[in-house]
Amino acid sequence: MTPEPGVPERRSAADFSTARLEAFSDGVFAIAITLLVLDLRVPEPDALHGESLAHALAHQWPSYFAYLVSFLVIGIIWINHHAVCGLARRVDRRTLFANLFLLLAVSVIPFPTRLLATYLTAGGSDAHTAAAIYAATMVVMGIAFSLLLLSFTRDARVLRAPVAPADLRAALRRFGVGGLGYLAIVALAYVSPVAMLASHALLAVYYCFDQLAPIRRSAGDGSPSPSA
Repeated sequence: MTPEPGVPERRSAADFSTARLEAFSDGVFAIAITLLVLDLRVPEPDALHGESLAHALAHQWPSYFAYLVSFLVIGIIWINHHAVCGLARRVDRRTLFANLFLLLAVSVIPFPTRLLATYLTAGGSDAHTAAAIYAATMVVMGIAFSLLLLSFTRDARVLRAPVAPADLRAALRRFGVGGLGYLAIVALAYVSPVAMLASHALLAVYYCFDQLAPIRRSAGDGSPSPSA
């Protein structure tokens, strides 16, 4: 229920402002995305062994590829996280824990990124294992983000504007499609680690589009929209 003009909004003692949640989350996102670049190495002159610098840099393409994909993934998570936080006026402890679960998944992404960059072209079971760990991390991240979205939208009283149930279901279905994609890519890790990494790049592009559009449309006009 929206409070009447001039009447202070009643809030529970267990509720918290979204400002601190966003500020803390932004710090974690910034650190995680910065850690990625630390794995891009400069070839030492003594380690070239007669080959050119250009050849040595080109030899490190797995690191560049893994860096770009993970940078895109974390960047898109940050954008969608900002959009989700904008849905509610306040959050409770359950939402804070859901947010911590997402940050846990995000903060660990630099590790499987480095692991995959190291073993991407190694061949054999080691490459598949590294790819599977990377893909599994993304599955956990997708689950965590879905739980956060559900936590933010489960109580209509804390939303900034009314959201039609049909529009909420449509947005959840859009995120669900990506979740199924994450699960499918785990199997691809055992077929081709390079294709697995490329698939995550395509999935990140999918999330570049506003998957919360149904919710925004509903909240924007305050009236229910047709079921999707």
